[in-house]
Amino acid sequence: MARETVDGRVDGEPVSDRYRHLIEHVQDAVVEFGLVDGEPVVVGVNRAFVDVFGYEADEIRGESLNEWVVPDWKLAEAEDLDANTASGEVNYRQVTRETATGLREFLYRGVPYAVSEGGEGGEGDLDGGFAVYTDLTEVSRNERRLEVLNRVLRHNLRNNANIVAGHTTRLLAELDDQGSETTDVAATIERAAHELERLAEEAGHIRRVLEHPTDEATDIDPEPIVRSVVDDHRGRAPSAALEVEVSDVGSVMADSRLRYAIDSLVDNAIEHNPRSEPRVRLRIGGAENPPDAASGEWVAIHVEDDGPRIPAAERDVILDGSEITPTHHGSGLGLWLTELTVETFGGELSFGASDLGGNDVSIRLRRS
Repeated sequence: MARETVDGRVDGEPVSDRYRHLIEHVQDAVVEFGLVDGEPVVVGVNRAFVDVFGYEADEIRGESLNEWVVPDWKLAEAEDLDANTASGEVNYRQVTRETATGLREFLYRGVPYAVSEGGEGGEGDLDGGFAVYTDLTEVSRNERRLEVLNRVLRHNLRNNANIVAGHTTRLLAELDDQGSETTDVAATIERAAHELERLAEEAGHIRRVLEHPTDEATDIDPEPIVRSVVDDHRGRAPSAALEVEVSDVGSVMADSRLRYAIDSLVDNAIEHNPRSEPRVRLRIGGAENPPDAASGEWVAIHVEDDGPRIPAAERDVILDGSEITPTHHGSGLGLWLTELTVETFGGELSFGASDLGGNDVSIRLRRS
């Protein structure tokens, strides 16, 4: 039987103008797929898909849709959606998908169709469907960026300013007596002042990240950045033991602002570790299996430590698993700086456990 495809043909001949006109002028990316053993195989795509995902129609036609657009670590989620499609369900879900320039966020709608001997739309077996992707990347990022700057910056600057003001009053009252608490009070003021300085620095980095989004692909070798960050922290924290392990991974899709993300993770690993000699290990390797293979399309930069685990509430709010509220937004700008920088490059931030006994915070970036 004749079969219509979203690239505008029926068995090699043009479909009716009304359907071709509709599909080709829909601004959302649309893929028609056939189900082969439960897996979606691309039949055709519209122009918006080519523009958004960066894959040409002839390049992806006849290929597994999941192999092209689903990151390895999201495959189980995609297979669940495919199973729903195969059972006749319409899917709606916000998803992360892989494009030619990195990860982007989409509203995914999967619409199955059936083919029977009498034609499409009958009581026949499920044969395929349409995948519609609405790009939510910039909307989601802008919303969360505004929340971060509004909640975190105001909250932390206000709290630390209050600490400085309150302890300065106590210090001035006790200076005449040279009481026993004078030294402790002065030390508290010093720590709060340094924290204010760090917040101001991180806020400046965030501004530079947000003001100059990466619209075109750029590439950079992460190894010199990692080694430079390590050298800086060896000078600033000589008691810390910093190690570097690098595979031959080449360049990644990022620019010099990647330093902000790596520096922030190393700073957190040292500052929040109560050990007298905190240990931090930076590793660069492939992001596919095995985890350190210098192959595949993705590169992972790991910052590991032997300190206390990052609280679940801190991780959840960074990874969108928890709502940002006036009292629940994370304790500082460091992790937010890393997350905003990484997502600018179409990458992903993740949290795990290290064999050092502490955290393994990793940055995934697409290989150039």
